[in-house]
Order: sequence, then C-alpha cells, then structure tokens
Amino acid sequence: MNKEQKQEVINALKNKFSQYANFYITDTQNLSVAQVNNLRRYCFDKQVEMKVAKNTLIKKALESLDNDKYSGVYDSLHQVTALMFSESPKDPALIISSFRKESNNEKPVLKAAFLNGDIFVGDNQLVALTKIKTKNELIGEVIGLLMSPIQRVIGALQNRPETIDATANSKATTSETKSEGTPANEIKTEQNASTEETKSEEPKA
Repeated sequence: MNKEQKQEVINALKNKFSQYANFYITDTQNLSVAQVNNLRRYCFDKQVEMKVAKNTLIKKALESLDNDKYSGVYDSLHQVTALMFSESPKDPALIISSFRKESNNEKPVLKAAFLNGDIFVGDNQLVALTKIKTKNELIGEVIGLLMSPIQRVIGALQNRPETIDATANSKATTSETKSEGTPANEIKTEQNASTEETKSEEPKA
C-alpha cells in the first residue's frame, strides 16, 4: 500500500468516525474468511458497518480528528482489528455475543468500545454493554414513569370504595332531607285552618 492509498484509507476512516458516535474495536484474528463473511452478515442485518483496517491507520485517523478525545482507545489498537460502527450503542455487543454463541468461538474479542464519548476497555465489558439502554428505550421508560402516577390516580378514583360510599351517602342524605321537609299541602291546610279560626273569633255585628 503506497502513501496515497494509505491516505485514502485514513480519510475513509475519518468519515466513519465523524459519522458515528459509537464504534467498537474488536480482534478477529484466527477467524476464517467464511467466519468473517458470516460476521459481516450479522452486522448488515443490524445496520452495523464493519471495517477491517491496520491499527496504524486507525490511530492516525483518530489523532487527526481529536487526539485527546480518542486517546483512551489507542492501547487497544493491536493485532488484527475490525471496527464496528453503529447508531445504536448496544447492537455491536449483541452481534459479538450472538456470533460467538452460535459459532462456539471466543472471537471476535472486544478490545474497546467508544460510546458517545465514554470508553469501555476489555472483553469483560461485553455483557454489560449488551444491557445498555438505547435512547428509544430510555424515552419509553420515562414516558411510562410519567404516565404511571396518572393511571394510578384515575384507577383509584374509579375503583376506590370510599368514593363509591361517599356518593351513596350523599344521595341518601339528600333523600332524607327531602323526606323530613313539610309537604306543601300540609302547609296549605294549616294556613286555611288558621284563617277559619280567626274568622270565628271575630265579634258578630
């Protein structure tokens, strides 16, 4: 590979690092061509881009973008390196885990992961990375938490025994109040009797 070809690879890598906020650095050494192609299919199905490149070129691409930002992954650039670029922070971890389980292999090995500025180093981080919450999952959980109290309040108002009892008591009280009142015809009868008594007591001319 001549100087111009190396620069083309560096530029292509720079574009990928700029495009994606998440990438995994894996070791695919000792995998056969068929296994590597199968791994690529895994990545394709999950919309993860896989790139194999020399460690020196990867490092130069990262250094030219932001040396301090990516310095934590430089020690992981050794042996055969395959990069996995993804919009999702957890999909590459799921791919590695599934591929290893299906092929009964310990490769690819996770060397490092760069996720939205956070760096995870070592294959022992793989299990934890498969459990990371994606943005959509977090949004769903937040919406669920916000809706939960409202649903509980509505459910309580609809099903609370004391609410039902209070309504029943209110109706009973209203009925009692009406029954205890003096009927209008009784009032009229009393008024007529009073008038007749008054007339009978008046002296005759």
